Amino acid sequence: MLYAVICYNSEAVVGAWSKEKDEAVMQHHQGVMAKFAAKGKLGPVARLMPTTTATTVRSGREMMVLDGPFAETKEQMLGFYLFDCETLEEVITAARELVHEPGCVEIRPVMYYHPGVPGLAGEAASGQ
Repeated sequence: MLYAVICYNSEAVVGAWSKEKDEAVMQHHQGVMAKFAAKGKLGPVARLMPTTTATTVRSGREMMVLDGPFAETKEQMLGFYLFDCETLEEVITAARELVHEPGCVEIRPVMYYHPGVPGLAGEAASGQ
């Protein structure tokens, strides 16, 4: 089963981290990623740009395209991991390792996955 592990935190807090703090957090995440990638359990990973760079397309009476995120919240979605795990307990283990700083991650089973352009995932995995 594929599971999305979605990272949430306050952009204001994360954006105020020093370069050293941000690098330390990312180094921790790299260690967790390497562990699960070695087991063949890690899929695509993305760190998102701030919500100030977001554009929202909303349907209703008429289609609208809006600058900014779709909702005002205390915590924003900062990125995600895609894990291929046999059980919910297995992905919870990974998520617990990722929650290194105050903030949270949400786990959701993935109903549909389209890997995108063939070859890109292999290039990213090999560091090319």
